[in-house]
Amino acid sequence: MSGYLVNTVAVVAVILVLASAYVRFVPTVPDRWHIDPLTAASPGQAGVLARVNGGDIVPIGYDEGSAELLARLDKIIRATPRTKHIAGSIEDGRLTYLTRSRGFGFPDFATVTVEQVDGQSFPVILSRLRFGKSDLGVNRRRVSGWLSALEQRG
Repeated sequence: MSGYLVNTVAVVAVILVLASAYVRFVPTVPDRWHIDPLTAASPGQAGVLARVNGGDIVPIGYDEGSAELLARLDKIIRATPRTKHIAGSIEDGRLTYLTRSRGFGFPDFATVTVEQVDGQSFPVILSRLRFGKSDLGVNRRRVSGWLSALEQRG
C-alpha cells in the first residue's frame, strides 16, 4: 500500500511540475493579446474591462491629453511586480503588458488605451487571463489598484 501511495504522490508531483513549466514557458504571441480594448467585448469571468461606458469598472476622467495619461499609466503598470511590456507604444496609443502570478506564474494580459469623452481623457484597460475560466478576481484587483494609483497622482 505504501508503494502505491509513493507512486501516486510522485505522479502528481511530476504532473504539477510539467503544468507549471508549460504555463511559464509556453510562447507568448503579442499580436494575439495586443487588441483594441475599445472594440473588444467585456471578458466577464475571464477578466475585467475598465471603461467609462460599458465597463466592469468605471474610471474617472482626466483633463490631460491621451499621450500624457497613457504615459502616467504606463509608469504605474511597469512598476507592478512580475509585469513586463510586450507590445505597443505611447505613440501608437495602445500598450499591452504581461503580468505573472506568484507561484505557478499564470500569465494575465492587460491592454491599455485612452478614450476621449466630452473633452476628458479616460483610461481604458482590458485585463484577462490566458488559462482557465476564472481568475478569482485577480485582474479586477490589479486594475483597480492601477486606477487608484493614477487617481492619487492626480
